[in-house]
Amino acid sequence: MELQLDPAWSRALVAFDRTLKARGMAEKTRRAYGVDLEQLGSWASARGAAPADLGPRDLRRYAAVLSEGGRSKTTVARKLAAIRTFYKGLLERREIEANPADLVASPKRDAYLPRVLKPGEVAEMLERIPAGTPLELRDRALFELAYAAGLRAEELVNLNLTDLDADGEELRVEGKGGKTRIVPAGELAWRSLEAYLDRGRTVLVNEAERVEPALFLSKSGRRLSTSDVRRRLRVWTRRAALAHGVSPHTLRHSFATHLLEGGADLRAIQELLGHASISTTQTYTRVESGRLKRVYANSHPRA
Repeated sequence: MELQLDPAWSRALVAFDRTLKARGMAEKTRRAYGVDLEQLGSWASARGAAPADLGPRDLRRYAAVLSEGGRSKTTVARKLAAIRTFYKGLLERREIEANPADLVASPKRDAYLPRVLKPGEVAEMLERIPAGTPLELRDRALFELAYAAGLRAEELVNLNLTDLDADGEELRVEGKGGKTRIVPAGELAWRSLEAYLDRGRTVLVNEAERVEPALFLSKSGRRLSTSDVRRRLRVWTRRAALAHGVSPHTLRHSFATHLLEGGADLRAIQELLGHASISTTQTYTRVESGRLKRVYANSHPRA
């Protein structure tokens, strides 16, 4: 159903999106902010309230409506963050005298412990990918690299040939917000990449109608999409008889957790993952803590 917006909301949202674009915010993030604010605008418009009419009590009521509608604490917190940014812009343009969202507390988010595969599970899944066809060679290189370098799906598909430094066994990765980092990858990943480049990509690139700089190509010779990556991973996790729900991000979580278990410094893991804040990386300390508690409970005679 199309959202009905008061003209005042429509104008404010256009100005808000223009501001985000001028600040260099990624299009995907801008769209997410737009959706969140359109939902608030529709709710307010149905009550005859323009942006400047809403106060802290109204926004608390809106947050309660979201929660009662089954939205998770994380979703409500994210929407309130978008609303806070929106009203900050109105305040900067002196269209309001105070930011009403500053007086609305975000719900405390549930602790999120990402799923982590055991090293043996990762190895079994990777080793079940054969090296007979160009697509198999590509998939083996793709997921070896995903785990060896802890890359997001979007980072994987955005890799170009020029991002590889085979001599240094490292690659240049463009992460969130256009931030670039240099990431090492292990010998097994490079061996799989070399096999793919020699016997896989050369076949796939011949199917393209233009020169394609992408490292990982589809069967038609085009750059892979993130949905392609997720779909191919589902194929190989089924072959390895792993439980459902393994995603490219699972490999990234496993990469970080296995480094931590091996004694890597949290700051180093932060740099490798490309996290802007150490607090994001600290999620993995909770994963490690949870693992230690399970070991204790299963092993200590008086646990």
